[in-house]
Amino acid sequence: MRGSAGPGGRAGADGPAFGGRDDELVALLYREFRAPLLRNVRLLTGGDEQWAEDVFQEAALRAWRRAEYLSRERGELWAWMMTVARRIVIDDRRQRGTRPVEVEADRGEDPVVPDASEPTLSALVLAQALPALADHHREVLVLTYLRDLSVGEVAEELGIPPGTVKSRLHYGLRALREAVADQGSDAPDPAESPSAE
Repeated sequence: MRGSAGPGGRAGADGPAFGGRDDELVALLYREFRAPLLRNVRLLTGGDEQWAEDVFQEAALRAWRRAEYLSRERGELWAWMMTVARRIVIDDRRQRGTRPVEVEADRGEDPVVPDASEPTLSALVLAQALPALADHHREVLVLTYLRDLSVGEVAEELGIPPGTVKSRLHYGLRALREAVADQGSDAPDPAESPSAE
């Protein structure tokens, strides 16, 4: 199956001749062998059209690289192309068998990442506004909203009646809103957080 570079071709030690017989070979492969080779390779690839096309392209590339050595006799060239194509499919199957199966990950919704900036800003605003309050208002607000105690628990801890706790909460929240408004902040209303007993 040995040939030589034709007129205008330059055979080199690094690869096939450019121009001449190698171009004629590629034209011959596409014109004469592409359709029947694809038909046969589709049987080897289980009907996978893209895979069959890739196999033909690889076989044609290998033929082009060996252009100066391949015979142009139709029967010999067909046998060589079929052998190469079959080997490419076998190699692909082996390679696919050793690699994990590639699957497209199901893209669900992006995970929700909680935004910690709002509570942080609220805490900063409260930290700046609380010192402006009267001690007895600040005390019930801190116990109720920051330590999350119920009205009954605050009353027990401070030794005052629950009604007094509720009154101080009411006036303390009003004073806190005014202090926050004076700072020009859009902090959320702390009265909406815990439930009073």
